[in-house]
Amino acid sequence: MTGTWRHLPATARAIAVTATAAVAAAQARDGQAYDGAVADLATDERSGLVLGTVVRLLLEEGHPEGLVGDDIRQVLARCVQDAMRWRPDVDPHVVLVLLAGALGVYDPDGDESPPDGPALARHAPLLVADLLAVTGVPFDDYLAAAFTEIERTERQD
Repeated sequence: MTGTWRHLPATARAIAVTATAAVAAAQARDGQAYDGAVADLATDERSGLVLGTVVRLLLEEGHPEGLVGDDIRQVLARCVQDAMRWRPDVDPHVVLVLLAGALGVYDPDGDESPPDGPALARHAPLLVADLLAVTGVPFDDYLAAAFTEIERTERQD
């Protein structure tokens, strides 16, 4: 999986730059840089679509035989436990919502306390960084693939 997102329109590039900064800060466990980047992510709701697509692609790559409940529990536990070492405010429910949303099985109407956009923006880069550690593939590759997939889907609709 190789590619670039630098040819995209300005709004998409802005999401890519901010998402890249947030994921890099999560990987480096840099709280100050992370807080700034996720605040920027939360300003554009389309960043959720992009990072959700990245999460789905990472899950597919990490589980080529398909996902079962135990796989999701392992990803959830690993991500939350690792993130809590430097982000004590991590919320397992929000990470679970991100996982379910990326897999297309989350129903916000059935959730008594659905997370808001800023909460999702605070947690998505943590999940992406965790999944990237498993695959070992650079974030740019998944980001480019996500934009390609989103563009293809929008053209079909």
